[in-house]
Amino acid sequence: MTIASAALLLFLILDPLGNIPVFLSLLRTLPPQRQRIVLVRELLIALGVLMAFLWAGKYALELMHLRQESVSIAGGIVLFLIGIRMIFPPPEGLMGEIPEGEPFIVPMAIPLVAGPSGMAAVILMGSNEPARLGEWSLALFIAWAATATILFSATYLYKWLGQRVLTAVERLMGMLLVAISVQMLMDGIATYLHVQGP
Repeated sequence: MTIASAALLLFLILDPLGNIPVFLSLLRTLPPQRQRIVLVRELLIALGVLMAFLWAGKYALELMHLRQESVSIAGGIVLFLIGIRMIFPPPEGLMGEIPEGEPFIVPMAIPLVAGPSGMAAVILMGSNEPARLGEWSLALFIAWAATATILFSATYLYKWLGQRVLTAVERLMGMLLVAISVQMLMDGIATYLHVQGP
């Protein structure tokens, strides 16, 4: 996997376009200046969490005696469920009930940006090819920077594209995530069967 393909995968998992309506609803009660401060804070927290999982994920797996293929299978299942919810969102929205007041860590940083599927993806990248941690960090930063740019432009994008276009894009991204999740699931099962042997 190249840096560009890893960055694209992570960008799809971070789902900034799908998060625009949720972020706007979470921040609408705050003054504009405070909105920017909260958004910067939450995005930096999300980046820190994902970087921590990327660099320390391998050791966490060893500590818990988890094999890489189990993370691949679990990550594929979680990603599949998120993709399905993006294609067929429940009536209460993708994240369910949204708490009142200024958001802090939950739900903006975690799980909207740094969700379980993103954590699983970076753990897999870091544990499968630990020699390329610098490249994976760059890919993660590129995906995060693109996500941050879109979320900072959320108000303009929402006005320019409209709810219908954003919904259509989110459905498309959901379809891509479902395909990626199935691939992760199959890779995990194939690796497990190969390791187990006949």
